[in-house]
Amino acid sequence: MNAPLSTNGSRPSVDPDERRHIAVPCEEANYRVAFLLLPGFSQLSLSSFLDPLRLANLVVGRRFFEWSVSTPDGNPVECACGISVSADHAFSKLVSAISSVTRPHMVVLCAGDQVETQASTPLINLLRLCRRHKVPMAALGTATWLLAQGGMLNDAPCTIHWEKMPALTETFSRLNVMNNLFVRNDDLITCAGEFASFHLVMELVSNRLGKETASAVCHHTTALQWRSGSDRQWAAGAEFTGASKTMPEIISLMEQHIEDPLPLYDIAQCVGYSRRQIERLFERHVSCSPMRYYLRLRLERAKQLIEHTDMPQLEIAVACGFASASHFSKCFRCAFGRSPAEHRDYFVLITRPRGSVRPETTFGAQAMTRI
Repeated sequence: MNAPLSTNGSRPSVDPDERRHIAVPCEEANYRVAFLLLPGFSQLSLSSFLDPLRLANLVVGRRFFEWSVSTPDGNPVECACGISVSADHAFSKLVSAISSVTRPHMVVLCAGDQVETQASTPLINLLRLCRRHKVPMAALGTATWLLAQGGMLNDAPCTIHWEKMPALTETFSRLNVMNNLFVRNDDLITCAGEFASFHLVMELVSNRLGKETASAVCHHTTALQWRSGSDRQWAAGAEFTGASKTMPEIISLMEQHIEDPLPLYDIAQCVGYSRRQIERLFERHVSCSPMRYYLRLRLERAKQLIEHTDMPQLEIAVACGFASASHFSKCFRCAFGRSPAEHRDYFVLITRPRGSVRPETTFGAQAMTRI
């Protein structure tokens, strides 16, 4: 996976004219990246981070970035889509490298949907060793969970893939979880993963090899530009931005008040609209009432907590603004066709076997009409 790069006998992957005019800090030593892969990791997160490093090397004409792949036992590990990735060595070998002169300049941790079960003692000890020796670490996607379990994120700003965000917030109360693409906190970087990994690594390329090199990599990948880490993963109501300036503001208010739902009158007061104006907006854009849409958001949040935490049903009901577990259960069954307990059993059943397909996390048309 870390074989020497060569374009001999094949067409160069990057325009040679583009390569020729880029000034590179040649005196700077190579930059070593150690990837830690856990079973079920996201191949998209890994590729989005790794391929730009390969392309940056091609742009500057030398192997500035070097990388290695470690797995728990040194054996190949399967990603979420079932493809096996070979390893250079086991986590245990990296332990001795951390305190040596050839230690990595950055450790990148990649995990998957079952990250809650992957915080083994050797792994946590390795992450803490990196922290002690001030080796920068980047957690992609769900891997933020492992840093939280290791006690490395207490009171610190961080991010995680949006699907795990409610579970992370409810499980680790001391975290300051942000809806950003990536968050840098001293030597710790947390990233939403998937395509957000690309934006993170482009910042690394730009900082190490200059903006011209980063622009050339973007050109090759057909990306117009890379985004700032402070950009949101997904802005509430973003799909309505072109049609209405008020809809995103209203939906953002709803998302901020899942646990303590706002009456429509209070929402109207906050945005400077009348109740009737808001009702017409929702009828026009989503064909349902504002409070039905609000209920949908709360049930979506509850569904994420059911799928990604072991929280009791009553705690989930309270966290999502329901007065009782029975009312919550009734609304949940109406929306998804199963009780909360049945859905948790179903989710566990279909996500653990290899090659399973996860259930939809968005409402179907039938679910919308049932709420």
